[in-house]
Amino acid sequence: MKLRPYQRELARAVVDSVRNNKGLTFSVEIARQGGKNELSAHLEVLLLTLYMAQGGNLIKCSPTFKPQTIISMQRLKERLDDFGFDGIYHTEMGYIIALGNARAIFLSAEESSSVVGHTADILLEIDEAQDVSKEKYTKEFRPMGSSTNVTTVHYGTTWDDSTLLEEIKQTNLELERKDGIKRHLRYDWQQVAKYNDAYRKYVEGEKVRLGEDHPLFRTQYALLPISGGGGFLSRQQIVLMQGTHQRLSYPEDSKVYIAGIDLAGEREEEMSLRAKRSNLISSRDCFVASTPRNDGRSQDSTVITIAQIEAMQRAYLKVAEPTLKVVEHYQWTGIPHSQLYPQIVDILRKWNCQKVLVDATGIGQPVASFLRKELGSRVVPFTFTQKSKSDMGFELLSFVNSGRLKLYKQDGSQEYKELMFQLERAKAQYRPNQTMNFYVHPSEGHDDFLMSLALLIIGVRDFKPRQAKGFQVP
Repeated sequence: MKLRPYQRELARAVVDSVRNNKGLTFSVEIARQGGKNELSAHLEVLLLTLYMAQGGNLIKCSPTFKPQTIISMQRLKERLDDFGFDGIYHTEMGYIIALGNARAIFLSAEESSSVVGHTADILLEIDEAQDVSKEKYTKEFRPMGSSTNVTTVHYGTTWDDSTLLEEIKQTNLELERKDGIKRHLRYDWQQVAKYNDAYRKYVEGEKVRLGEDHPLFRTQYALLPISGGGGFLSRQQIVLMQGTHQRLSYPEDSKVYIAGIDLAGEREEEMSLRAKRSNLISSRDCFVASTPRNDGRSQDSTVITIAQIEAMQRAYLKVAEPTLKVVEHYQWTGIPHSQLYPQIVDILRKWNCQKVLVDATGIGQPVASFLRKELGSRVVPFTFTQKSKSDMGFELLSFVNSGRLKLYKQDGSQEYKELMFQLERAKAQYRPNQTMNFYVHPSEGHDDFLMSLALLIIGVRDFKPRQAKGFQVP
């Protein structure tokens, strides 16, 4: 089997534990695209081969059946074909691959899955263990190998200190200190890059694009855990956002502009909207406090952020990346949406915005529909869900860290002060399912400027530079 040195290290340790009935539990962190799944499939082929006469069960669980469990099964079949077992192994009941008397059983760790009754006597594998429920594992999967002293392997990438993988990892490190037996194996992107130069170049590019401190780079490549509840943006990141260009009142010729619109809640609906943002009532997630800030700014605002889109060429990329220069803000407080329609349309036409991202969550939906009717397909409704907001937050951080988001020069305006206030007080919350939330706690203020800014990031996802004549947003 052609495995890299770090893969061979784990394979040998696992096979030794299996063959000598040591019953060790391993935790394995391999950087994203570092060959974790290939290693798992090779291990499965080897063990099925060793036990095809004797018989036994190898069990592998994944956080979801579709697509993760299905992909694992397909990968094992491909490796079995590669090693000449085509036509010898067969599938049973849609989730079991049998080679002789040995079987690989693939199960889902979803909360609704029924897995009780299976026994693992060769190996128990937990794939993406950081996404598997501790309770599900403890009650339903761990007992599968209790009567056989089965060897167990937890694969994954780090996230925070609340995950199953982190819990197993810390237990293993403590056991290592006591008996010297290596149970935790960690291979970050630099270890993988020693054996794959193309991988090294790619990850170095991601390091520049995302920033070394970006949550996804830290966890997926550097294998460093994150901690929730802290600030969304550091002081250094906010400083990095400071631009040198002037705020504009009118568009400049030949420039391309986009807009992000965060809509205010209206009267009795305002607290409901803010609750929706917390994901406690609906899906737009940030914490909700029972006491609003009492400083005269307790009312939510409708905010429009206008940005100029340019392109930044990077040495490691063949195409230009979008860069945003915020050039103007508009804010209305305490004014019903219906009264703002003419002003909003006039502003968007004035700037000839090529794309307009509108918060269409809850009461924002009719506003988004009206604007789309008036301005056409350039208006893109955006609905906040746990995943969509998380993706937006991660992408916003990548723009900030790579210097691709710049604010106009400090002008002493109330809009600029409120924007800075929200950026400084924005919090981050990281969840076990590898999603994040960013928000301003309602006891401190609002996040309307922050969300309007973040919506701009969605507007440049499909950015394509126009050849020789500037740039366009589809």
